[in-house]
Amino acid sequence: MARQSKGVTVVDHPLVQHKLTLMRKKDTSTKSFRQLLKEIGALLCYEVTRDLPLEMIEIETPLTTMQAPQLVGKKLVFAPILRSGMGMLDGMLDLAPAARVAHVGLYRDPATLACVEYYFKAPADLADRLVVVIDPMLATGNTAIAAVDRLMEAGAREIRLACLLASPEGLSKFQGHHPNVRVWTAAVDEQLNDHGYILPGLGDAGDRMYGTR
Repeated sequence: MARQSKGVTVVDHPLVQHKLTLMRKKDTSTKSFRQLLKEIGALLCYEVTRDLPLEMIEIETPLTTMQAPQLVGKKLVFAPILRSGMGMLDGMLDLAPAARVAHVGLYRDPATLACVEYYFKAPADLADRLVVVIDPMLATGNTAIAAVDRLMEAGAREIRLACLLASPEGLSKFQGHHPNVRVWTAAVDEQLNDHGYILPGLGDAGDRMYGTR
């Protein structure tokens, strides 16, 4: 189940929405938050990869031969933005274990909200693969924009973005910079506060996942 509009798909499957509600609760434990983020990662991956190309091949079942579909082309690349993107990665790898992984290390300067890169490592053949950027929170949009910019510099041509929550401001800014990158999210919340956090949101995903605050 998903609602699509202007390059944004809101995954409104009941399981996704239920798990998101549990994650929003301030008394949800670190352990539960981590597990829920992993589970939602898998569910979002299911939607992001819905239109992957298939080819028919001949196989032999225990009873007969048949033509059956299998994925065609090179495997996916998941590109989590460190550190909170790692929480969704495991769930996506459960669904697509052959995928390769690119790591994009970015942090948001608390004073300017601008992005600072501290690490980047990706497969050499990004141009030949579908790259799925993973970032739980699309807040100001600056981090996602910087990640896509960096991946494009490294050769990526087909990129999608999967996030847990998005703000209207972040979506607008991201699409202004990268109108051809489709976005999948579990919800689009109301607004940003003065500190660049999504409202009503769920707080800082990284801190809640790792128990650092």
